[in-house]
Amino acid sequence: MTLREACLYGQRRLEEASVPDADVDAWYLLEYSSGCTRSHYYAYPEEELTQEQEKSFQERIEKRAKRIPLQHITGVQEFMGLPFFVNENVLIPRQDTEVLVEEVQKRLRPGMRFLDLCTGSGCILISLINGCPGVEGTGSDVSWKALEVAERNRKRLEPGAKLIQSDLFSEIQGDFHIIVSNPPYIKRGEISELMEEVRLHDPLLALDGHEDGLYFYRRIVTESPAYLKKGGSLYFEIGHTQGEVVAQMLEEQGFCEIEIVKDLAGLDRVVRGTYPE
Repeated sequence: MTLREACLYGQRRLEEASVPDADVDAWYLLEYSSGCTRSHYYAYPEEELTQEQEKSFQERIEKRAKRIPLQHITGVQEFMGLPFFVNENVLIPRQDTEVLVEEVQKRLRPGMRFLDLCTGSGCILISLINGCPGVEGTGSDVSWKALEVAERNRKRLEPGAKLIQSDLFSEIQGDFHIIVSNPPYIKRGEISELMEEVRLHDPLLALDGHEDGLYFYRRIVTESPAYLKKGGSLYFEIGHTQGEVVAQMLEEQGFCEIEIVKDLAGLDRVVRGTYPE
């Protein structure tokens, strides 16, 4: 099988399985299996794969055809320019979440301490420390399986990050200039309607926001003042329909300077508020 034949085979197989962006995923799996770059592919499309490369590529195409996420097959997802290891125990970092990181970066300064609740893969925690040297960041998660993934990313990308197993604030000590969180926010009744890649392969614990999707926002908004420095800020990623209600929660808890930030698609994506001096 040549490089061209492999790419076409992969695309057709994924299209048969109704995989979105079949051509893109086929290319990524060919690149991952063969080590071939795009420039090499266009220069030598008739180059033949080795038997080992062909077998590896076909096996990975079959996994993707079963709607196993591409990132679970390759084990990598880029986020804020960094390559994060991911598996079935954490949510795959999404581009939407980069909006949250960018908003926090506007206020984060060297010497500040911040807390990342529901850290998952550690992508928010590690990206913030990487983007602002001199800050002290702690990530917490209730899932030890998720923390194993975060620990692997911490060792490889940002050894200065700290991790702790905690049910939100249950094991947290001290106070912070900033608390940031991308908590589970899918309504329990809507989980069955999600894409197969999410519904069948992402951890339920990281999706389930209980009946109305707002359970964790309520807890964090209520409990966070005890862990925020005066004048500190709380940042959330939200579902695109949750902006106004989460902003109202912050207002009722006494937060000020409340802001809803949209993502690149023009949808509500981040809510922030400041705990008053």
